[in-house]
Amino acid sequence: MASFKSEFLHTLSERGFIHQISDETGLDDLLSKEVVTAYIGFDPTASSLHAGSLIQIMMLHWLQKTGHRAISLMGGGTGMVGDPSFKEESRQLMTIDTIESNIASIKRSFASYLNYGDGPKDALMINNADWLRSINYLEFLRDVGRHFSVNRMLSFDSVKTRLDREQSLSFLEFNYMILQAYDFVELAKRYDCRMQMGGSDQWGNIVNGIDLGHRMGTKQLYALTSPLLTTSSGAKMGKSATGAIWLNADMLSAYDFWQYWRNTEDADVGRFLKLYTTLPMDEIARLEKLGGSEINEVKKLLATEVTAILHGRAAADQSAETARKVFEEGAIDANLPTVEIAASELSGGTGLLSLFVAAGLAASNGEARRHIQGGAVRVNDTSVNDEKRIIGTGDLNVEGVIKLSLGKKKHVLVKPI
Repeated sequence: MASFKSEFLHTLSERGFIHQISDETGLDDLLSKEVVTAYIGFDPTASSLHAGSLIQIMMLHWLQKTGHRAISLMGGGTGMVGDPSFKEESRQLMTIDTIESNIASIKRSFASYLNYGDGPKDALMINNADWLRSINYLEFLRDVGRHFSVNRMLSFDSVKTRLDREQSLSFLEFNYMILQAYDFVELAKRYDCRMQMGGSDQWGNIVNGIDLGHRMGTKQLYALTSPLLTTSSGAKMGKSATGAIWLNADMLSAYDFWQYWRNTEDADVGRFLKLYTTLPMDEIARLEKLGGSEINEVKKLLATEVTAILHGRAAADQSAETARKVFEEGAIDANLPTVEIAASELSGGTGLLSLFVAAGLAASNGEARRHIQGGAVRVNDTSVNDEKRIIGTGDLNVEGVIKLSLGKKKHVLVKPI
């Protein structure tokens, strides 16, 4: 592990955030001497980011925590084009209204990690549409496009991957890396931004921006990338069997978010404590030494700490308590995820398969059927093996709800309205 004198790089290094740096000594010196502004770009392709973006968000958090200025750049302009990086096919293009709506929604979760404001060290949320939508194409070609070599662009992994698979790469997407490089230059000129951070798949795009800045007269710019994370079993971060682990509470409850981290694989616990919590390193070192049944208590701590940053300490503690009641006492807790269905559906009787799908515990009737055949389904804590089972008002418990369970860790309450 490299030795850094700046608090920011030292923190990132010991916590496992660093994959590559364009000029370690130069950047370390700069961070040691002055307040540095740095940014990470985020695509507003949905109304919420998911847990796969958390490593980037935490990098911005530590940047601000160690005395520097963080910019979360929203791709309101580049989102109209689409990032081709390592994608197997081009993205569906979004309307401006959809992009603006997504950005407004994404802002809500960012505020849990960064302090935004007008002070010298307050974070900024900026939309690259501010400069990209007003570009004059001929002037852009003359002033910016002339600095790019197509030969070099074709050598980038993000492009080569698509071409090697003989998949179409449109001219529209090919321009994305030029626009991203131009973002870096605009931020350098407007906000004295000196560094761009991102995942390791963005290295070529970031270095492009450094090179363009050099050609267009900015100060020396820097790149810092993080490793692309998967779980120990190879699963992609931010995804679960039932879908994306969204950061916005209206798309995924605090309890379900807590459960995702509680289900962390044993081999990942120490790494995730470093990356996704703000616990001191000596405390993490102590926790990493625990094994056996104690590892489950560490997983609960991990889940609570990660959830507390995003949803607040009260919601995190409530999630932990709900889980304790459900798993340790077998009780029904009102804070479990709840889906509402029309009372008329229950009075007439509804199939268990379709109810499982409506509750989000299965993606299809076929998947629900397989769960039943595998013995993983329970209704009000009683195992069910009849895939034709009809659920009605007679299944309501004393609290007036029906508890559906998949395995030991997934529970949903069905409430008639």
